[in-house]
Amino acid sequence: MSSLRAPIGLKRCAAMIVLRSGDQFLLLKRAKPPHVGKYVPVGGKLDPFEDPYSAALRETKEETGIALKKLKYGGCLIETAPIDYNWQCNIYIADIPYQEPPFCDEGELEWIAFDQLDKIPTPPTDWQIYQYLKREQAFALNAIYDKDLNLLSMVEEIEGLELIV
Repeated sequence: MSSLRAPIGLKRCAAMIVLRSGDQFLLLKRAKPPHVGKYVPVGGKLDPFEDPYSAALRETKEETGIALKKLKYGGCLIETAPIDYNWQCNIYIADIPYQEPPFCDEGELEWIAFDQLDKIPTPPTDWQIYQYLKREQAFALNAIYDKDLNLLSMVEEIEGLELIV
């Protein structure tokens, strides 16, 4: 594997997995940048030659110890910024039995009820993602940030809806 880093601005591919039990989501309170102290789904970058579905299964196992057998595709989030924060993220959801949050070296895993998701610190795109997942509605979100990672706009491209302007 080459140690060459991709040029700044080139999209990196990732997979995020929303783990759900009833009306609760198992989210990670991040201890590492980006989004330190914010709650996010588990996930991470795709390895070379890895497809997003396989990456989602692997990342879930690595970060939670949970070996999933099946995921449901939720949608895609594209994030673009004039700094080194440019992602194409495939988002999946998996229903799991409730369990005590396992250890994670990326931060602390916690169960958060759906009706509390808008009351905790999350990246600016995530509230919209959770609403689409709850409705079981596919989405293609295009988020544009400034250099300070302030969200400037977000469009849901399947329906052409401007969600944040």
